[in-house]
Amino acid sequence: MVDAKLYLRPVGLLYGATANEAVASGLALPLAGGPIAFAAAELIEGAPSKSKTRLVAARSLAQSHDADLSKVLGRVTAARPPFAGLSLDRLLIMGIVNVTPDSFSDGYDTKEEAILHAAELVDAGAAIIDIGGESTRPGSDAVEEEEELARVVPVLEGLSGLKAVISVDTRKAEVARAAAKAGAAILNDVSAFTYDPQSVAVAAETRLSVILMHAQGEPKTMHLNPVYTDVVLEVFDYLEQCIEAAEAAGISHAKIAADPGVGFGKTMAHTLRLLANLSLFHALGVPLLVGASRKRFIAGISGGDQRKSREPGSLAVAISAASQGIQILRVHDVAGSRQGLAVWRAATFGTEN
Repeated sequence: MVDAKLYLRPVGLLYGATANEAVASGLALPLAGGPIAFAAAELIEGAPSKSKTRLVAARSLAQSHDADLSKVLGRVTAARPPFAGLSLDRLLIMGIVNVTPDSFSDGYDTKEEAILHAAELVDAGAAIIDIGGESTRPGSDAVEEEEELARVVPVLEGLSGLKAVISVDTRKAEVARAAAKAGAAILNDVSAFTYDPQSVAVAAETRLSVILMHAQGEPKTMHLNPVYTDVVLEVFDYLEQCIEAAEAAGISHAKIAADPGVGFGKTMAHTLRLLANLSLFHALGVPLLVGASRKRFIAGISGGDQRKSREPGSLAVAISAASQGIQILRVHDVAGSRQGLAVWRAATFGTEN
């Protein structure tokens, strides 16, 4: 094998009893511990600007004595421990609650409205509620720290006793600190600690679980002319480096999840490439989150100028991501997503359970 960086994208995905039998017979390997398995993988060697790809059967992967391949394969196949206290045996739904006047979709102006909506999302099946006080949609302006604190902290305090894990969607260290004090267990940072360098220290100090997302550029201008040589490999490399930096700062590997950042500094073509190659990101060795709900690229494919009219497309992306073993989905319509995913799983795995 050449002395170059190695990426591994599981393909030939198997489900249910077929997956179990294939793993037991050595014909397939578990994807992130199961219940999905893969019978083969694309091995991609080299830098994003110059890489070579070859297809290898799972049996051959398992029998390889190459140290680099064994390391990558170990990350792909290892079961993920609970994240923020939540088991990853089944896909988790994160419900979105924006406390902003200019959110991409479903912003709430008062804490009472936000708290009520959060409770409704939990009743609909959300395991995680993500509270955000700053819109990071394309073209949005930054929000002052004091304003963001005033928006999110009262809501977080009002969610005490809610039967869900609470996440705060913020790029700011002091907002994260206040959120942890108010009961948040997860810091969802769309900048992966690059906007406010103090955020990583706060996350380590408060023992928050973290979601690190890829974004190219700032929300105000990130949509204007995003450029990549190979968007999939470059996003992977970025997230890998962010995970390593977080661990170096004292955040446990088991407290880290990653998000490829659908729509954040990416064209439709970039986004579709990422969505078609999500299984490659299991080689990061952490739980994966995808948030594509109601995003503009859906309208670009099939229409839907009104954001809520993009729900069928949002569900299609959710099912595609679930079929590649993604562990967490961030959505607006929790009830619809839960139903669609439950039926997909039952029809694919051949069992109601």
